[in-house]
Amino acid sequence: MKHVLKGDGRLGHDLDPQDRAPQDACGVFGVWAPGEDVSKLTYYGLYALQHRGQESAGIAVSEGSRILVYKDMGLVAQVFDESVLGTLRGHLAIGHCRYSTTGSSVWENAQPTLSSSDGGGLALAHNGNLINTPDLMARLPSGATRATTDTEVLTSLLARDPGTSIEDAAADLLPEVKGAYSLVFMDEKTLYAARDPQGIRPLVLGRLDRGWVVASETAALDIVGAVFTREIEPGELLTIDERGVRSRRFALAEPKGCLFEYVYLARPDTTIAGRGVQATRVEVGRKLAREHPVEADLVIPTPESGTPAAIGYAQESGIPYGQGLVKNSYVGRTFIQPSQTIRQLGIRLKLNPLREVIAGKRLIVVDDSIVRGNTQRAIVKMLREAGATEVHVRISSPPVSWPCFYGIDFATKAELIAGSLEVEQIRESIGADSLGFISLDGLTEATTLPAERLCRACFDGSYPIPIDRDNVGKFVLEAKA
Repeated sequence: MKHVLKGDGRLGHDLDPQDRAPQDACGVFGVWAPGEDVSKLTYYGLYALQHRGQESAGIAVSEGSRILVYKDMGLVAQVFDESVLGTLRGHLAIGHCRYSTTGSSVWENAQPTLSSSDGGGLALAHNGNLINTPDLMARLPSGATRATTDTEVLTSLLARDPGTSIEDAAADLLPEVKGAYSLVFMDEKTLYAARDPQGIRPLVLGRLDRGWVVASETAALDIVGAVFTREIEPGELLTIDERGVRSRRFALAEPKGCLFEYVYLARPDTTIAGRGVQATRVEVGRKLAREHPVEADLVIPTPESGTPAAIGYAQESGIPYGQGLVKNSYVGRTFIQPSQTIRQLGIRLKLNPLREVIAGKRLIVVDDSIVRGNTQRAIVKMLREAGATEVHVRISSPPVSWPCFYGIDFATKAELIAGSLEVEQIRESIGADSLGFISLDGLTEATTLPAERLCRACFDGSYPIPIDRDNVGKFVLEAKA
């Protein structure tokens, strides 16, 4: 396991490194399937979940007597190759691709985490973010863990009592864990999965011919040929072994699924609560056109995040849809520092306008969100320079005004442009002729779920799990150390 920094060349939405898009915590995948090549199934499952985390990746496997973990910094395809996967043999596996929300982005914090005791080993992968991590950390002896993540703390707590089964330990511990957690974990013989009582982050169960799969999104089931069975319920613990799938409830369900999964985080080919994400995003675009109509000649998306809503906007408004911006999909984060001349090009490294499409046109530009505003400001300027006569910006989410403590690495409220400016002030800041955000009610209606079953805290500041501001933050454990 080498600790090597690698350029990623990823298909990213980070058009401006100073204006990151919201980042999800991670993707998780687990498989119990004797006779199958579980490491390759996990590899492809993580490949389907790569959009949920691009900092590190890892797989844990067991053949029944010991757990082996391989992880490293970088994308799934950079961390694993045929030779590595060939050494990861067994009948069950879990995998993880990470974006850090608690703890720095370093090898020590990559997942799955591994803990051992007299009773055997435990590997765990986590999507979400806990809000009582320091309290949980206080239960462990000093120096019990070198990592600085909530996941490492969970793993150590679950494995510390060799006289208790993993299933019973989880059922005892999880009711005391606060925050968002969709977990896959394993000992040498058994696969487990659990979801917090609010079900903030997604987690689904699928069936293989010779086993079972657990994953963050249905798209990961599709890629490995698993048939969707059901969503894992909030407050539910699953145990999967040769006896099949057993369910145990450790808390009453209080569903509060993340609304931002529909806006940006989930793949468009994923299904949440029985509705395809693509259909939801197109419907948001239609509602956006009804809420914020404007006379124009062409609707264009900010690729690729704004595409479904732009399609919906064009359908509802009757204004033609077109491609006005071309994205260079292979420009991601880089460890080669650009020269000052290249740096001044900024967003043009990743987006370039089609001048013959744009020149002389009144444009509607659709994107999924505005975080700091730098990206939209640069796009508006670029389109005007390419000859657009008007630029009207439409956003398929309400203003993001509040930080997330449940697994999305939003900026602080002070850094969020909507945290301090009204819509008209934001319009002036980005230089658009007009600016319209979908209403919170409109976005909610497009999901077909009632508002009381959704977490909408980043839009309205109403947090379903009370927050102790002194006990949260990406570096909370490092600060206390």
